[in-house]
Amino acid sequence: MSQLDGLRALVTGAASGIGLATAVLMRQEGAQVAVLDMAPDGPEGFVYQRADVADDAAVRGAVDTAIERLGGLDILVNNAGIGAQGGIEDNDDAEWRHVFDVNVFGMVRVTRAALPTLRKSPSAAIVNTASIAATAGLPSRVLYSATKGAVLSLTQAMAADLIAEGIRVNAVNPGTADTPWIGRLLAKADDPAAERAALEARQPHGRLVSAEEIAAAIVFLASPASGSTTGTSLAVDGGMAGLRLRPRS
Repeated sequence: MSQLDGLRALVTGAASGIGLATAVLMRQEGAQVAVLDMAPDGPEGFVYQRADVADDAAVRGAVDTAIERLGGLDILVNNAGIGAQGGIEDNDDAEWRHVFDVNVFGMVRVTRAALPTLRKSPSAAIVNTASIAATAGLPSRVLYSATKGAVLSLTQAMAADLIAEGIRVNAVNPGTADTPWIGRLLAKADDPAAERAALEARQPHGRLVSAEEIAAAIVFLASPASGSTTGTSLAVDGGMAGLRLRPRS
């Protein structure tokens, strides 16, 4: 049997990158998968619901429809999010509100809509996508880091509240990942090749993390085989958070 046979999953932000890799792997592992995103068209082979996680009414409608089409829900992956660059002076109040609205409040909205159905599942699991930015100080990422720090705290508090109802809540903490978003950032750099080399070098294993590696961690946390794992975060960062290597001679 595959890890997720017979289970039903909803993955947000799944039109590309980490979300798409997660949806694909979950389907390979036997799950029925619905994806929620803002893209005009969803990936082929999945139940697709288009919605902006910053719009509560749209979220509730999309989640309800996805659950109806799946026939229930066992797994929620809160992956939808946006980036932000700059130091503490570089983003105005409107940008701070917008990024928090998507990265933090978006998870709240989707989870709130999904909880009544998750409560009916004997294998209920929620996995939130956080970031290395929540646990390590990265330059020019103040706003983004603040939202991902909030995601980690949200994950632990949700886990404490929901454990008595049999719902596990965990987070995955990716390092810098080789995704379309990072590709767009690199394209804007004065020297994209040099910028990519710098991002690779700051991760101890010397490369960007793949979306498929992060997806594997999400599937692990979502699987009933991880039934005693809740309120934790799993780093997929090439050792960036914990390793302090000596310079190579």
